[in-house]
Amino acid sequence: MDRTLTHADWSLIQSFLAVAETGSLSAAARQLERSQPTLGRQVQTLEAELGVSLFDRHARGLKLSEVGSQLLPMAQQMHSAMSAFSMTAAGQSQQLKGSVRITASVFASHHLLPSILADIRRQEPAIQLELVATDASENLLYREADIAVRMYRPEQMDIVSRYIGDVPLCFCAAKSYLDRAGRPETPEDLFRHDLVGFDANKQIIDKMREKGWPASRDSFATRCDLQSAYWELIRAGCGIGFGQVQVAQADPKVEVVRLDVEIPILPVWLAAPQAMRQTPRIRRVWDLLAEGLKASL
Repeated sequence: MDRTLTHADWSLIQSFLAVAETGSLSAAARQLERSQPTLGRQVQTLEAELGVSLFDRHARGLKLSEVGSQLLPMAQQMHSAMSAFSMTAAGQSQQLKGSVRITASVFASHHLLPSILADIRRQEPAIQLELVATDASENLLYREADIAVRMYRPEQMDIVSRYIGDVPLCFCAAKSYLDRAGRPETPEDLFRHDLVGFDANKQIIDKMREKGWPASRDSFATRCDLQSAYWELIRAGCGIGFGQVQVAQADPKVEVVRLDVEIPILPVWLAAPQAMRQTPRIRRVWDLLAEGLKASL
């Protein structure tokens, strides 16, 4: 490996890193928003320039070779350095224009943010907004987003966060289901109904057991971990589940099931990289997001 990579080869190293961390060309292509053939050629070009094989090819995909495993930590360090370089440079911009990338869960992106973002656009037409709707946690330090709306307290280093308020939760169901199956009057009545729960996520079961309820996976006739799909199952009449009070009350198909039970709340936080937080356009969107979220809770 006596060849020196040129300054233009960062994209090749970035491709190697994405394939190494995702485990496949297709997943890496989606992450980098490049085509799979392009990514494959870039990996092959890097291997040719270095004179080594970075991956062992097999029927199930690509696996890091011994050399690739040795180079991976250095590629990760380069990625972190490039992200910090770009973030620090971007943080120096003093113009109140440009784009701000916001990430939030699919459910919050659908039910909570559209009207808030529309108001931001009305107030700041020079700022372009990008909404990343995902239930995965985007890495703010890698510039995958400028601001995150989280339903938990962010704990990454070099991230500044702000507590906005709490989202109250409730039992709820489609009116069509309750008209057919009846309305429970006590917590014990719930277990005589069809319940909508999570699949692999044990959060609901754990919370019910903390209250002494005999909940198990089989207690839920319909199960789904994706919050946006979970909500549609409730709206369609699959049974009684959990929802955000504001969203349930605003939906003409859904009725809040009122029981004398204390239900956990969801905290709402904003988070942004410390290096970017004071960039005028990000600071402005941050303030408007906080204002809009507080008003909606």
